[in-house]
This record gives sequence, structure tokens and C-alpha cells, in this order.
Amino acid sequence: MTASAASAAHPLPADWRDFFALTKPRVMSLVIFTGLCGLLAAPVSIDPVIGFTAILCIALGAGGSAALNQWWEADLDAMMKRTASRPLPAGRMERTSARDFGVGLSAASVMIMGVAVGWLAAAILALSIVYYSVVYTVWLKPRTPQNIVIGGGAGAFPPMIGWIAATGEVTLMPVLLFAIIFFWTPPHFWALALFVETDYAKAGIPMMPVVAGHQSTRRQILVYAVLMLPISLAPFWLAVAGWLYGASALLLSGVFLLLALRVAVFRGGAGDMDMRPEKRLFAYSVLYLFALFAALVADRYLVG
Repeated sequence: MTASAASAAHPLPADWRDFFALTKPRVMSLVIFTGLCGLLAAPVSIDPVIGFTAILCIALGAGGSAALNQWWEADLDAMMKRTASRPLPAGRMERTSARDFGVGLSAASVMIMGVAVGWLAAAILALSIVYYSVVYTVWLKPRTPQNIVIGGGAGAFPPMIGWIAATGEVTLMPVLLFAIIFFWTPPHFWALALFVETDYAKAGIPMMPVVAGHQSTRRQILVYAVLMLPISLAPFWLAVAGWLYGASALLLSGVFLLLALRVAVFRGGAGDMDMRPEKRLFAYSVLYLFALFAALVADRYLVG
């Protein structure tokens, strides 16, 4: 028996860092930020304690669904270089511990949100948890190359939840915020999938580059980048955001479109170890979302 196999058979006692890793901290940072921006951009004042509680619940819900995702995909994660060092495939934690941790965080987030903030926000939070941990993880991801397209809704909920936590109602603006992230998700993840395609192929996950090939994936990235331009500008066009947001959205989405165009015309193959256009787009896509939502909040408080 190899050392890794022995470790997997007899997991070491997990410490707090392993549980923290289950929450996917890098992803959670984006979830927390967009949720906070949705809350701050709402045209109402909210009690700081209630606001903090709402963001805490969004973070707990995101962390819980991420833990459930890793519990379900532990065997797949072990096949991929990018994820093999996670607590479960590395043998540092019992699978049941990850499952119970995920269920506990998820349930606590929904109950606290409902009692302390509002049950409409809690219901949307619960929907987002089920969407990611069940609809995306269990159903979509292993079955269809459209997994990221349909599953993009999971990551699009946080700003909607933040807005609803502040206002108590669903209006046009949170729907637009949802749509922005929904259409941002495919080019963001497909850019990543292009330069880690071998990992997905090895694990048998039907990501778009594995099923449709690189050129088709690049063209689809460009299509979504084109769609993102008017969608990101929609809050300005519909007069629910001001000129500062509108100018920022035009600039940021224009750069995104140019980088996506560079990816679309790039001719490197699956064996090309450079993949600079894809890596640039992936890195910029993270910056894009942070900057766009920061502009939304700045527009609310500086322009009003």
C-alpha cells in the first residue's frame, strides 16, 4: 500500500485549517464581496448588526455548500492535480466529517438568516445552497458540458441575497445583478478549463473543452463576453444605477471583450503549455467582477 493510499484509508485528525479549506476561501471571498455590494447598493439604510448577520449567513451558506461539494467529489478531486491536495483526497479528514460540517453550516446559515434578517432572504439562500451542492454538483457537472452555463446561477445569488436582506423584496436591480454574474460565469470558468483541460479529462468531467474542443470553447467564451457588455450596462440604461457605474461597466466589459477576442483567435492546442490569453482572461475576470461591483457601491454613495 502506498503512503497516499494508507493516508486515505486512515485519515489524520483534521484541524481547523482543513475545515477552513473545505469552505473554498478564495471562492468565498468573491461570494462575500458581491453579497456585501448587493446589500450596500440597496437604496435603503440597514442596521449594521443586521447587515453583518446577513453577510455572515451568506458566507456560512457558501462555505457549507462548498464543503458538501468537496464531500461529494472527493474521488474526482483525487484524480486531478489541481484538487488532489484538498483535505479529503489528501486523506486528512473523514468524509463524514466534511459532510456533517457542510450540512451544519448550511442549516445554520438559513436558520440565522430567517430569524435575524428575513425569511425571503433565507429562502433564496437555501435555494442557492441546494442549487450548488445538488443541482450543479450532483446532477449537472458530471453529465453535461453545459454544467457551468446552467450551474452559473449558484454563484449569481449572493448579491441578490444581499439586496433582499436590505430591502425585503425582489426588484429589478437584484435580478440584473444575478444576470451579470450568471453570464460572467461561463467565460470565467471556461478560460480556466482551457488550461486545466487534462485534469477534467482524466477525471471524466465533461467540461466544454473536453467535449467540444478548444476552438468551440473559445468561440463560446467570445459569445458570452459580447452578451456581457449590454447586460452589465443594463442597470445604467434602465436608470437604476448612475453614470459612474455606467462608465465603469463600459470600460471593464470592453476590456473583457478584447481579452475574450484574443482567446477566440488564439490557435494554441491542448498541448500548448503557454495558454497566456486564457490565463490573462481568467485572471482579469476575477478583477472584473470585484471592480464592477465596487463601482456599483461607489455609484450609490458618491453619485447617489
